[in-house]
Amino acid sequence: MNHSLQGSRYDRYYQHVYDTRVHTKERGGAVDLQVFEIRLKVYLLEDIPVEAVQKKTAALIDICLSRDEALLKFHETNQFKNYSFGNPYPLEKDKIYKKDKVYVITIRTIDPQLAKVFSEKLIHERSDEMQALTCEIKIIPKENKIIDTIYSISPVIVKAERYWRGVFSLQEYEKRLTVNLVKKYNAFCDTKINEDFEFIRMIEVKNRTPITVSYKKIKLLGDKIALKVADNELSQELSYMTLGTGLGEINARGAGFVNYRWM
Repeated sequence: MNHSLQGSRYDRYYQHVYDTRVHTKERGGAVDLQVFEIRLKVYLLEDIPVEAVQKKTAALIDICLSRDEALLKFHETNQFKNYSFGNPYPLEKDKIYKKDKVYVITIRTIDPQLAKVFSEKLIHERSDEMQALTCEIKIIPKENKIIDTIYSISPVIVKAERYWRGVFSLQEYEKRLTVNLVKKYNAFCDTKINEDFEFIRMIEVKNRTPITVSYKKIKLLGDKIALKVADNELSQELSYMTLGTGLGEINARGAGFVNYRWM
């Protein structure tokens, strides 16, 4: 299969994926997850420091979602958003993205409807800081592949009364990450899987001190982490889903965006 999808060909494929998902759920069968990756080119209208770029990217996406009543309701409802995004590329050595330069932002989602919106509508949007230009869309293949490692590009947020280190153990931290992913999977696939299975074989926290993430009017603390994941069927399905949804919480604000290594 050619995983690059453009124009009317993508419309047909999108409709096929959506119809298949609906009919499968109606029959009580398992949903075949697909992770869509959109590489969006943007032109910067202002300099943006790296610590502010997630907020500015989220604002551009929010503008797009707010133009449709159903998507606006989706945006404003407290639910899993099923998409995540990374920082613009290339990175700047001085950590300031430059006005009048073009960058690429990677957005991923497991929702074919959102993939269609991002690939067809987002390219027409403009914020005070960014002008969307063009995009490419593909599906990350999973056939006959095993994910060995998932590693976070942006800090992973696990919400608690306080930052987790010194409050609960690494084992509890692993459990919360797993439970969060299971909840995302259950919600999207309309199913109920048992949380008692091996998912994380090994976890490494990359940072010695917590990383600050701006969220609304507060500061949250997160971590850059790497996970070695088990090769059982369920763990591989959750790992693949994570490429689209991100790890942890507030993924639609830029937290928990991940990359991966095949075994």
